[in-house]
Amino acid sequence: MPAARFLVGGRVQGVFYRASTREQARGLGLAGHARNLPDGRVEVLACGDAAALDALERWLWQGPPAAEVESVMREPAGAPDGPGFHVVG
Repeated sequence: MPAARFLVGGRVQGVFYRASTREQARGLGLAGHARNLPDGRVEVLACGDAAALDALERWLWQGPPAAEVESVMREPAGAPDGPGFHVVG
């Protein structure tokens, strides 16, 4: 199954970005995680259907209402450990 790592920059910490991403990813049937990075970005690792990954990427550009997304970088990744989608840290 395809997997991707997304690095999301902007005002994305402290605005329920990870929890909202978890709900979106679960609704799309994706596995993986979302976690805050020390530099202020959010890392999203997701695995599943290619169309679902594309849909998640589109959503990541919007995020929850309080977010101000400035960038979304996407790169191929290995599959996450375990099933389901989780918030890490």
